[in-house]
Amino acid sequence: MTRILHVVTNVGHYDDPSQHPTGLWLSELSHAWEVFEQRGFEQAIVSPQGGVSPLEPRSLKFPNYHKNAKAWHNDPARMVLLETTLSPDEVHSADYDAIYFTGGHAVMFDFPDSEGLQRITREIWERGGIVSSVCHGYCGLLNTRLSDGTLLVEGKNLTGFAWQEEVLARVDKLVPYNAEKEMKKRGAHYEKAKLPFVSYAVVDGNLVSGQNPGSAKETAERVAAALTTD
Repeated sequence: MTRILHVVTNVGHYDDPSQHPTGLWLSELSHAWEVFEQRGFEQAIVSPQGGVSPLEPRSLKFPNYHKNAKAWHNDPARMVLLETTLSPDEVHSADYDAIYFTGGHAVMFDFPDSEGLQRITREIWERGGIVSSVCHGYCGLLNTRLSDGTLLVEGKNLTGFAWQEEVLARVDKLVPYNAEKEMKKRGAHYEKAKLPFVSYAVVDGNLVSGQNPGSAKETAERVAAALTTD
């Protein structure tokens, strides 16, 4: 049985005086979950602290409220999954074939320095598993080092939410750092689509990444393809 570990945030607001709400961008989870579910993959959800993962309010509003995200939000059984996420200490990386980092601006705060998530990611990668992210999920890869001390993303082709998209989304004054710039500083070969907010995914060996919320389905399909290739 192929098993996927989704990663979600525990943060519910920006670190600013007004405490603007943020959280998981639900469609980035729901689209991927649907893709993997259709292929019969087994799935679980982890967060940096375990427990509740708040939802980004903007992801529940038109035009961002996708059909399958709405279905998830209206399904009590699915919502319980976001109230009872695993903590990294409860995860045995050997049980999973791939890790998939979801986004939402909240992950910028709790993904980068989670030693538990870094451990799981490193172990999956070094065992030949798939490491993947969508949108801001790539913040979870910023500081992950391999056993030899090198950064996992160094020299890798990848994508994630672009600074131009931050500006267009009018959150460039709220975010704690420029994720695109930080990824480049770590030696990653960052790529993005010619137009903002269109689906765009990059595959570099066992590293699969998507640029923005609209890339979740394509990213998951690329992950699934990588897992089913002989």
